[in-house]
Amino acid sequence: MNIIKSILLVVFVIIAILLVLLVLVQNDEGNGMGSAFGGQSAAFGAHSASVLTKTTGVFVTLFFVIVFTLAFLNKNPSDDTDLMQQAAEQVNEGSSETSSDFGWDPLAEEKKDAVEETQSIVNAEQPEVLDVPAE
Repeated sequence: MNIIKSILLVVFVIIAILLVLLVLVQNDEGNGMGSAFGGQSAAFGAHSASVLTKTTGVFVTLFFVIVFTLAFLNKNPSDDTDLMQQAAEQVNEGSSETSSDFGWDPLAEEKKDAVEETQSIVNAEQPEVLDVPAE
């Protein structure tokens, strides 16, 4: 199946390049594809379709057929229950993590020093308070 996809993709790119070149080569005298939409010549007149115009039409048709074929071959069936299960697993994994699991904290050392300093202040020996008689 991958070989068919690869071959179609190569053919698609070649047709796209040729289609661009064919459109650029056509003259701007009203004999091109645009004449069907109000150009000077009739849509089905004697000289309405030159070789370049017919070739362009064939390449446009091939372009769209290959586009839709590639889209059909590359579509993945989506199962909504599978997506819901994956989302539930991610939520469950995220709730079990602690804040230390989120990576390196650049301020961790400063926070640690501040906590140690606060603890040393709290645990420090309190000076003795002398009872001073009230006057």
